[in-house]
Amino acid sequence: MRRALFSVGYAGLWGQTALGTREFIEKAARLGYDGVMLAGKRPHLSPLDATPEHVERIKEALTRTGLRCEVVAAYTDFAGGGAAEVPYGEMQVAYVESLARLAAELGCGMVRVFTAYESPGQTAGVLWPRVVAALRECCDRAAAYGVTIAIQNHHDLAVHTTALLELLGDVDRPNCKLGFDAWSPALRGEDLYEAARRAAPHTVLTTNADYVRLPRFQYQPALVNYTPALPELVRAVPFGQGFIDYAAFFRGLLDGGFDGVATYEMCSPLRGGGSLDNLDRCAAGYLKWMRENVPAR
Repeated sequence: MRRALFSVGYAGLWGQTALGTREFIEKAARLGYDGVMLAGKRPHLSPLDATPEHVERIKEALTRTGLRCEVVAAYTDFAGGGAAEVPYGEMQVAYVESLARLAAELGCGMVRVFTAYESPGQTAGVLWPRVVAALRECCDRAAAYGVTIAIQNHHDLAVHTTALLELLGDVDRPNCKLGFDAWSPALRGEDLYEAARRAAPHTVLTTNADYVRLPRFQYQPALVNYTPALPELVRAVPFGQGFIDYAAFFRGLLDGGFDGVATYEMCSPLRGGGSLDNLDRCAAGYLKWMRENVPAR
């Protein structure tokens, strides 16, 4: 199992400290990671900014630090949903293909994607064939670069493990795999060990973060009391301090045969704030937890 740090944690998107791509790679090396996962958007690896010179600078930083670019992360929503004449699906596929090309240039064999968000008029039954077709085309185009597409269990469509495995079967491409995470099934009440064990044979990537649940209530003046409000607020915390049973999750992955990339992400407001010191402390804490709790096999 290889351990990577996700650049989105140092992208400044939630007010945290932002690092450039090369500075982030150097940071990951100093912290002790094996590799990096680069966000396929600004400020790190947007196709709009990835000139040959920029790519060469990233390759130089990877070579100098001895790290590998393990994953390039696409941010997709194959639902589209705008005006019918706008080719949203084609835009998404073109975006994924451009990231597959960049991944190949960096010696990386994987692009992470999402499925689709549901909305009124764009329910699961409507979206399913559209997403399957888009994923097939992404896989076919990525295959020309020797790149695997990893579907992350994040967006609404096929977010449950049973549905995700069904979707994977429908896509039916040898270079279509899973980026299977614990936080989504944990929030939705799936059994983490069993979900991970079932997904493991198809999983090449897991992206890890930990959270606490914060109950919410709304005050009712006429009753001088509160009513529960759902869903609960969820907040990111240092790894191992949240409610997610990562010991069970990794046990399920390993029992199912997983031997891929385990990435740490800080992709939302984080307990302790967004200072560089806190980001580094949390990123180092993930490696410590992994060394102490996930056996080498």
